[in-house]
Amino acid sequence: MSTDRPSTAVLRDELWRAVIEGTEYDAVDVVRGGLDAGWEEESLLLDVVAAVQERIGAEWAADRITVAQEHAATAINERVIAALVHRPAAGRPVPPHRGRVTVTCVDGEWHAFPARLVAEVLRLRGWQVDYLGAQTPTPHLVAHQHHTDSDAVLLSGSIPTHLPAAHAAITACQAVGVPVLAGGRAFGEDGRFARALGADGWAPDARGAAAALEAGLPRPTAVRQAVDDLPHLADQEYTMVVRSRSQLVKQVLTDLENRFPAMRGYDDAQRERTAEDLVHILDFLATALYLDDAGVFTEFLGWTSEVLAARSVPVHSLVTGLDILAEQLHDFPRGLRFVREGAAGLRGRPAGPVVRGTPV
Repeated sequence: MSTDRPSTAVLRDELWRAVIEGTEYDAVDVVRGGLDAGWEEESLLLDVVAAVQERIGAEWAADRITVAQEHAATAINERVIAALVHRPAAGRPVPPHRGRVTVTCVDGEWHAFPARLVAEVLRLRGWQVDYLGAQTPTPHLVAHQHHTDSDAVLLSGSIPTHLPAAHAAITACQAVGVPVLAGGRAFGEDGRFARALGADGWAPDARGAAAALEAGLPRPTAVRQAVDDLPHLADQEYTMVVRSRSQLVKQVLTDLENRFPAMRGYDDAQRERTAEDLVHILDFLATALYLDDAGVFTEFLGWTSEVLAARSVPVHSLVTGLDILAEQLHDFPRGLRFVREGAAGLRGRPAGPVVRGTPV
């Protein structure tokens, strides 16, 4: 191994420049140069490529790069992974010998990059991996288990609003005897939502996922329903908020224009974006109700206020919208409490730096 190989910080900076400038060949040269200098594939994947992807999300959230730049940079990073792991036969890892697993994203989840990293790391460690990619419908995921009898399903989720769908996937896979290892930002930094949804395990990253598989996950035997894990769902607040989402968005938009005069000057694109923001707010509220965890909602509001501040949108417009929403939720005690908590947390909140990638 070379004693003067570049550090991971140097490689990250070089890869960042290449992906943000849109120079795909230069990006590939960075990681291949790392290989030639003695870095292992796993370290390049997790300590260089993954770190750059995290920065891409944070830069978009801070409004320092556009959506188009973010998409282009992510696409180049994906091709960098392919160039790194797909090599001639002489340079490939040993044939699979540990077992067979399925790596996939929750239904509705389009952020497949973390799952792809996990899949490639597991392949490097000797697992046969069926990588199903983004937003796999649960019935198809279960059908795949009948066909392959995986040793485990590794379920990835980045956005908390997909946790109800994740719950359905977890219970369905377990019902056919396949354990589920959950991972990704959606399940909480400490994995608390994975535990709440009855997953057989949780891993914070690809290395943790590999360690959990190597330790072994027992085959599940019990069949559960969602309400068995989350008895508060019996109050139907989650279901009713989901069903009335469109009506709530329309009512909040109408009242917001009356109470926030600046909205009267919005063009069609600005109005559409405001409506989209309200849909996201209600989706996160519904998820908080599903989990009975106000933090899901209030953390999203804090992130949203930072993103709005970066785009010169005053936070008091968000607070006004929450006050209006609270008026519509008088028959939903848990939902009303969550919205009031969120509004109280935003009042007087100073605009801070955006330190995370987008959850929406």
